[in-house]
Amino acid sequence: MTTVEYIQETEFKSLLSDNEIVVLDCTATWCGPCKMVSPLMDKLADEYTGLAKVVKIDVGENPNVAKQLGIRSIPAVMFFKNGDLLETIVGIAPYEKFSAAVTNIL
Repeated sequence: MTTVEYIQETEFKSLLSDNEIVVLDCTATWCGPCKMVSPLMDKLADEYTGLAKVVKIDVGENPNVAKQLGIRSIPAVMFFKNGDLLETIVGIAPYEKFSAAVTNIL
């Protein structure tokens, strides 16, 4: 199974411009619910290999991105297409909800 990689603030903009569909998991090491969402992101990355780029960003280490995206609570999973934010799922959700969000923007 794929383990979703962490990105840094410096990689964020180029990631959006280099990939048509980006799923951004906004997380933090101290966040319990984030740990529950993490395996779902790994599964999403596996299922949509070649169709969507799934990455994580630690909002504790990258507060400017969190501020820029208006993140108030985590976990927050954001779905981008061509650099535009189309959907955000905040909190713990079933895998099907994340999967449907990607399918809707393909």
